[in-house]
Amino acid sequence: MKIITEKCKSCGWCAKDCPTAAIAMVDRKAVIDQAKCVGCRVCFRVCRFEAVEMGPVPVETTRECDHCPIKCRITDGQYGACRRYQNRGGQVERLDKPLTFDDVRAYVTPKPKDELREPVITAIGVGTTYPDIVPAPGIVTQKRGDFDVVTVATEVPLSYSSCIVKIDTDVNLGKQGAPILFEGREVGMLETEQYGSKILHIGGVNRFTSGPTGFAAVRAVTDIINHKRLSLSVKEGAKLEVQVGKPPVINGVEGTKMRVGCGSATTGIFASTFVEVADEILVLDSHITSQFTRHVAGVTAGTKPSGVEIIFPMSTPGRHFGDHGDGWGGTSITEPQKLIKSIDMTVARPGMTILITETTGQNGAMFEVQADGSVKQIPLTPKAEAALENIRDTCEQAMVSAIYTAGSGGSARAGVCRYPIKLTRAVHENKVVVTVGGVPAYVLPGGGITFFVDAGQVKPGSFSWTPTPATICPLEYTMTLADYEAMGGHIEAMKPFPAREPK
Repeated sequence: MKIITEKCKSCGWCAKDCPTAAIAMVDRKAVIDQAKCVGCRVCFRVCRFEAVEMGPVPVETTRECDHCPIKCRITDGQYGACRRYQNRGGQVERLDKPLTFDDVRAYVTPKPKDELREPVITAIGVGTTYPDIVPAPGIVTQKRGDFDVVTVATEVPLSYSSCIVKIDTDVNLGKQGAPILFEGREVGMLETEQYGSKILHIGGVNRFTSGPTGFAAVRAVTDIINHKRLSLSVKEGAKLEVQVGKPPVINGVEGTKMRVGCGSATTGIFASTFVEVADEILVLDSHITSQFTRHVAGVTAGTKPSGVEIIFPMSTPGRHFGDHGDGWGGTSITEPQKLIKSIDMTVARPGMTILITETTGQNGAMFEVQADGSVKQIPLTPKAEAALENIRDTCEQAMVSAIYTAGSGGSARAGVCRYPIKLTRAVHENKVVVTVGGVPAYVLPGGGITFFVDAGQVKPGSFSWTPTPATICPLEYTMTLADYEAMGGHIEAMKPFPAREPK
């Protein structure tokens, strides 16, 4: 990379973001140490003043790393952008060694005994601990092999609770951070996207306690985790119908497919079959739109340059940052041919074919290059139809799912035992297994008992809410009798439960 000194405005972004520390600010101008530069283009992408340009690639004095799409050119003794690979005497080698489980055993919390993985009873219908100083309503013991197992169950009101709703779709729902509305009131926000899904976060103690909107928020959370159908909308965005375990309905259209991957992943997965479909294949995606002939998978498969340039900015060769909109692949492109910026006819040829599709394969269009560099739409060929069908068949069914998340690290622990801190410690040491309606919960690291649970596995209707406001969650703690006694458990309230039949 090269700095155009007269254009440099001394902001220093390139120096701060350079992964190999190849850039320094000298006399308020960026200067690149070419020995450390690997051509990763980070400086080019962060510069707002067009002060960075590509220089000649020093092929003779560098070695190319082929472990990711960046394709770093590394000089002897230097490191790649990821700082995991080094050029050692002309060989690109990994810096660290593979680890076995024994290598990391000391960092891993021991897993719970099999006897503790299932609660003796669930808290569904068992009642609530109130006030917290009295024992939980369900404290039972059962003989399991050589162990006496105790389950403490209670339907506990949790103000610190919310739900994370995962919607499998590449349809644009709105701007990240946009409010989520339920019955016209704000109950959550549109979160960052995940692979093939949009994420909503509904509820939380601050929304529950924020006056008139609090009850709508707690009802929305309760309805979602109870598998009820709910109408939501994104402010200045989409209208949604969501129900756990069902396809999403977005702006009145039921979703059918979850994308197989981003545009780059789609190209990588189907590269071996794409080579027979068209001379160029473009896969539209709001995150990474791919161009087959420039993508590393296409090059590896033996494609030839097509001369096609697309309108989206390049990330790495064959991978381009898309935009967001109501068009194909969640982009702004509603007419696929408008993805093409230009065609270099010194590289392309008349009659060359271009297939444009998206990551679900639900839309596809075929074009033929004309002598003047324009394109003309033609019918999909049988091979193109087969390729789209292959993509569609590889996609999973679009679905709505939800994670219920809550914190039970407060006074509710007093209904379990006399020394709440010992309960918390035992949970984090995996001496106590936390379940919600019998479903294993994942307890977050750090202090307290904050957990996630798949609402789709909990029996529908198991949650409720109270006008404090708070959600009411069926929560169980299962442990050995010895550990329960050690934390000051309410032994006097414990009742025997018949031994379970051997499996």
